Amino acid sequence: MADQSDVENALVTLVSAALYPNGITEASVPGPDCRIYRGWPTAAALDVDLSAGKINVTIFPGAGEGATTTRYGQSWMAAPTAPALSAAVSGASVTFSGTASAGQLAGVLIDGVGYVYRTQDGDTPGLVAAALASQIMANLIVQIAGATITVPAAGSLVARVVADAQGAQEIRRQRQAFRVTCWCPSPALRDGTATAIDLALAQIRFLSLADGSEGRLIYIGTTVFDQSEDALLYRRDLLYSVEYATLLRASQPAMLFGALDLNAVALTV
Repeated sequence: MADQSDVENALVTLVSAALYPNGITEASVPGPDCRIYRGWPTAAALDVDLSAGKINVTIFPGAGEGATTTRYGQSWMAAPTAPALSAAVSGASVTFSGTASAGQLAGVLIDGVGYVYRTQDGDTPGLVAAALASQIMANLIVQIAGATITVPAAGSLVARVVADAQGAQEIRRQRQAFRVTCWCPSPALRDGTATAIDLALAQIRFLSLADGSEGRLIYIGTTVFDQSEDALLYRRDLLYSVEYATLLRASQPAMLFGALDLNAVALTV
């Protein structure tokens, strides 16, 4: 699920790309070295950097409470996952190949009766074939050679493999303000740094977050702090709000055959 820290990390990544479009081995857009990080700077460390002509850019939650903006019903969404294991039918035989990693269902449907095996860590196509053959033997004569099962008496034979899908359910949506602060040793560097960041973020409508979801990025405003007692500190804050979802994720099995008799018992598989 997306957390406030994920939003802050996404903003750090975007700000870094804005100030170092050619990579951190090249000069920054404003010129001096830039330190870009989450949190609030310590006074001592900031003074050292400013005295050395360096720029700090911090990402910190904005003042005030966030808001809950939940407005969608809670329903599961899942995207199909392609299985790594495959099954090929030829006449009365089925051969398994590929990778029998965990989280897959392999099954054969013989004359309307299904036989299903869930793969486990360490399985191989041959082990999958052997596991299915042991089930089929309860009803029919089976021949097995490596990863191939042959059922001589089968009138119809169907084989399929499906993989568990990763499902997600939005359980909450929230909006939080974030402050991108430029701490600079001169007005010119403050203006150049803030302009580069603002231009880059103005082109972004949605932040890509670590859990695969996206957050809506909206510009709020800008504030400037030029305090006479800090001769080397020129500061500009860019304020944004980000609306993002809290997601519950779970692995969900896929349907293999539908309604059928599984080992002579009526089930949906």
